[in-house]
Amino acid sequence: MTSNTYIDFSEQHDLSPWEIQNDTVMGGLSHSKLVCNEAGNGVFKGKVSLENNGGFAMVQYYGKPWNVSEYSTVLIRVKGDGKRYQFRIKNQRNDRHSYIQYFETNGKWQTISISLDKLTPWFRGKKLDQSNFKGDCIEGIAFLIGNGKDEDFSLEIDKIMFG
Repeated sequence: MTSNTYIDFSEQHDLSPWEIQNDTVMGGLSHSKLVCNEAGNGVFKGKVSLENNGGFAMVQYYGKPWNVSEYSTVLIRVKGDGKRYQFRIKNQRNDRHSYIQYFETNGKWQTISISLDKLTPWFRGKKLDQSNFKGDCIEGIAFLIGNGKDEDFSLEIDKIMFG
C-alpha cells in the first residue's frame, strides 16, 4: 500500500488553517506559534510554563473530513529537539476527546510511524475507558507538548502521510 500525503509543508505554506491552543485557555502562561522556516517546513515552537497551573502548548489543523479507511498508519516526518510530543487526531472537529500517541524526538529528521489502531482516547490529560481509534475519517490533527516541566521547544514538521 502506498502512502497518501495529508499535509506537506513544502507545498502548502498557508498556515491559516492551523490554530494555536495553549494552556492560556485555563489561565496558564505557555506560549507558542507555528511559522514556516526557510526550508519551507512548519516549525511549532515556544515555551511551556507551569505557572498558574499551566503546562501545555498545542497546534492543531482542521480540514474537510479525510477518509483513512484504507490506511493503517500515519507517518509523520519531523525534526525535534530531543523532547517528547503527542500526535493527536479527531474524528470530528467537535469531538471533546482526541486520540493520541506519544513520540520521542532525537534532534535529527525522523519518519515516525504510528498505527492508527494504537491511538488511544484522551480528554483533558486523562485516558478514557473507550476503545482505540477505529474511525474511517479524521477532521483534525494536532501536535502537543506537555511534559510536566518548564521548557522551550521546537518541532519542525515536514509531512504528515497515511499509509
